Amino acid sequence: MYIVTGGAGLIGSAVVAALNARGISNILVVDHLGSSDKWKNLAPLAYDDYLEKEEFREKLRKGDFGGGIEGVFHLGACSSTTERDASYLIDNNFRYTAELAEFCIAKGIRMVYASSCATYGDGSKGYIDDDDRIEELRPMNMYGYSKQMFDLYAKRHNWLKKLVGCKFSNVYGPNERHKGEMRSVVLRAFEQITTDGKLRLFKSYKKEYAHGESMRDFLYVKDAVDMVLHLFGCSRAGGLYNIGSGKAETWNSLGKAVFDALGKEINIEYIDMPEHLKDRYQYYTKAEMEKFYNTGYTREIFSLQEAVRDYVVNYLLPGKYLGD
Repeated sequence: MYIVTGGAGLIGSAVVAALNARGISNILVVDHLGSSDKWKNLAPLAYDDYLEKEEFREKLRKGDFGGGIEGVFHLGACSSTTERDASYLIDNNFRYTAELAEFCIAKGIRMVYASSCATYGDGSKGYIDDDDRIEELRPMNMYGYSKQMFDLYAKRHNWLKKLVGCKFSNVYGPNERHKGEMRSVVLRAFEQITTDGKLRLFKSYKKEYAHGESMRDFLYVKDAVDMVLHLFGCSRAGGLYNIGSGKAETWNSLGKAVFDALGKEINIEYIDMPEHLKDRYQYYTKAEMEKFYNTGYTREIFSLQEAVRDYVVNYLLPGKYLGD
């Protein structure tokens, strides 16, 4: 059996879909569905059982899980960069991960978990996935710090080489409709363009960057999941790895790709950034991918234009989910 926490989320449901494509359905999906529409991500997928997160944690604490677990993909977390409840983030993103990691290490179970590129903060220390330098990093928000807390905890307990931590960049793609304010700009752009014919992007507040010209490492979810499964199956992979495209693309380029996929003329309006974001906004991210590619990964990833077109044409326009 494989366990996928956050299995109804963007990356988690894509992992389940990828396992299904490999003929694997003996999967326990763990999540917290609540009143969200995340259940729609699960509907096309094949899995053996589902547990709510708190029920799963309780079973874990009681030792109810015996043998037969072939691997754990721990992708469940609160990923909101604007969440202010630090106690909640510590419990959900740090303590929960520590409990599961301790169980997996004790049982000799392969575990891949979600860290984040948000741990890099403003990027002044670079975007290099070097386990020896993680103490130098200063996240800019509590979400990033909650992820950093576990990375540091794992290092102090000499767990890092026994685990695989994935520092995901800006991942986008099918199965993110439920994410509300945290949905990608690709999805927001699709919604805005199909509704009123234009895309709204934040103005720049740094003279080095023109409006729409700040840059991000964007990664299509299909590539992200393929990279995760590669690391899971690579016995010599251990520690922290960037999961990104290795390219810095502008918001304008991203917007153009959506307009092109829809066959529409570019129409971008630059709007004021909310005050609470101005001092926490990243103007440049680019994952250094050498460490990851040294594990032997050779598949060419989607270009930004190819990925956006696939997402828009094959999923957003027809209203489909992964696995449909």
